[in-house]
Amino acid sequence: MAYIWPIALVVVSNILYQICAKSVPGDMDPFASLTVTYGVGALLSGAMYFLRSPGGNLLQEYAKVNWAPVLLGLVIVGLEVGFIYAYKAGWAVSTASVVQSAFLALALIAVGALLYKEAVTPSKLVGIALCLVGLVFINR
Repeated sequence: MAYIWPIALVVVSNILYQICAKSVPGDMDPFASLTVTYGVGALLSGAMYFLRSPGGNLLQEYAKVNWAPVLLGLVIVGLEVGFIYAYKAGWAVSTASVVQSAFLALALIAVGALLYKEAVTPSKLVGIALCLVGLVFINR
């Protein structure tokens, strides 16, 4: 179960994420929308920190920060606003995520190989081919 629940959480959260991103009011500025999103996220994250670490010291945790959480914040804004603008541009909720996920999978195979020395196996090459074929079919 420890192996399954995180992926299940990601899947359920991503379904709700796509529904929410598609449902941002069309006449609302995406960045204004994200100020609400991140305000709620900050409150929830703070509450979860203190629930998981009673008596914890958030300032001590902040002292451990490196470049990754800062860049992650910038990247998350790009993800969020990218999907919101994709939906405003007319992408269907049933294809936008699938198309980006296929391109993401292709890119992460290269990232894994170059940065983390992960093997590019014949089965991964077949997966790349299937992703490309899938993109052709999904965009017809």
